[in-house]
Amino acid sequence: MAKHCTIIQGGMGVGVSNWKLAQTVSKAGQLGVVSGTALDQILARRLQDGDQGGHMRRALEAFPFPVMAERILKTYFVSGGKPAGTPYKTIPLLAKDNPRELAELCIASNFAEVFLAREGHCNAVGINYLEKIQAALLPCIYGAMLAGVEYILMGAGIPLKIPGVLDLFAEHRRAEYGMHVVGALEGDNTTMHFNPADFTECKLGSLTRPKFLAIVSSNTLATTMVKKASGRVDGLIIEMRTAGGHNAPPRGKLQLTDAGEPIYGERDDIDIAKLRELGIPFWLAGGYGHPEKLREALSLGATGVQVGTAFEFASESGLREDYKRDLLQKVISGTAHVFTDPLASPTGFPFKVAQLEGTYSEPELYAARPRICNLGFLREAYRTSEGDIGYRCPAEPTTVYASKGGNAEDVVGRKCICNGLLANVGFPQVLNGQRVELGIVTAGDDLVSIAQFLPPGQSYYSALDVIAALEKGCSVLST
Repeated sequence: MAKHCTIIQGGMGVGVSNWKLAQTVSKAGQLGVVSGTALDQILARRLQDGDQGGHMRRALEAFPFPVMAERILKTYFVSGGKPAGTPYKTIPLLAKDNPRELAELCIASNFAEVFLAREGHCNAVGINYLEKIQAALLPCIYGAMLAGVEYILMGAGIPLKIPGVLDLFAEHRRAEYGMHVVGALEGDNTTMHFNPADFTECKLGSLTRPKFLAIVSSNTLATTMVKKASGRVDGLIIEMRTAGGHNAPPRGKLQLTDAGEPIYGERDDIDIAKLRELGIPFWLAGGYGHPEKLREALSLGATGVQVGTAFEFASESGLREDYKRDLLQKVISGTAHVFTDPLASPTGFPFKVAQLEGTYSEPELYAARPRICNLGFLREAYRTSEGDIGYRCPAEPTTVYASKGGNAEDVVGRKCICNGLLANVGFPQVLNGQRVELGIVTAGDDLVSIAQFLPPGQSYYSALDVIAALEKGCSVLST
């Protein structure tokens, strides 16, 4: 059996788990993971900001398709950066049939992020995707594989067909993936296609087929992935409800605490013994960012743990420095708080939001924002009355959403997660020439305990500090 890392650094948010963080973790001998979400926007905005350090251009110089790379640079690169206060260029929204411009940006951006994370060492690097952002999956995965990504992690859905896609892309063969379309009828064309031959500019040898780790939150889904996937599943990441970002909703009828957070019960617990019976490696995630929790996971038969929140606030992560600083100060003072919001995400899944002044966690600040859906990563595909595929988002204007057949009640409390997450990492869009998007910081319940990683006398810490602390859990167990 292949040897895997004990610690997996979570692939968080949009640009938080960036190439710098993943590179640092992988160089230290654990599994660094970049976030694959919205990398098309990240690359385009980095280039428009002047590509500080020249990292994007260096990655594009190594890209195997130079004509494609030149088109992207010509379209998006602004020497010295775009003028302050001007908006970023609009990129086409993801759809079942993406325009070539967008497909190329997906391929190149995923290549660039993985290439940079792998630069300067020979250790494994992974990339994390959300299955629910289906329209981006095929070109993004192919781009990451061109860069030699060794692990693909995927949750937020049931990615049964992804292992088979990896097998095909390793040989540059055409792959397809079914899009979930609300109201689709038998015979409707809901299948996405991607043929590498339509994009390659030279003959390439076979690619390494990355190991596939499915992120699941129940024993049922774990068993389904292992037994019914279209190809080999190399491991499972078992994400508990205390993890940051989107959480699986409680089973049964939704009940809320007095504070308005979802109530979970015994039906939502994981049976570790049944996981062991599946006979493949698994990692525990959500509340496992502590040496003693790593020891506990290993004693239960886990290969290790996935840790997100601790790495999110490390100096190497992409989270804005002011957000890191202010939230770390809240942790130190004992005032940090994470609210599991049952309504904020357009997906309808609970979404954990760190409470921070000056961000969209403040209801009055979000209420002042014009309702607009201009990124569309979390849009829902639906069958129109004409039999075509339309797209809607409960964070868009209520009248627009209702005109597309959406239930007007579903817009209550919904927030534009997409723009908030890009603002988190320093790429806020400018609306109407004056309003700048604010962030909406997501973090796990472990936020309140990350002060454990602060070196004496310091108000910040590095990814290496996190790894050193967690690895004590391994050393104690082995003595």
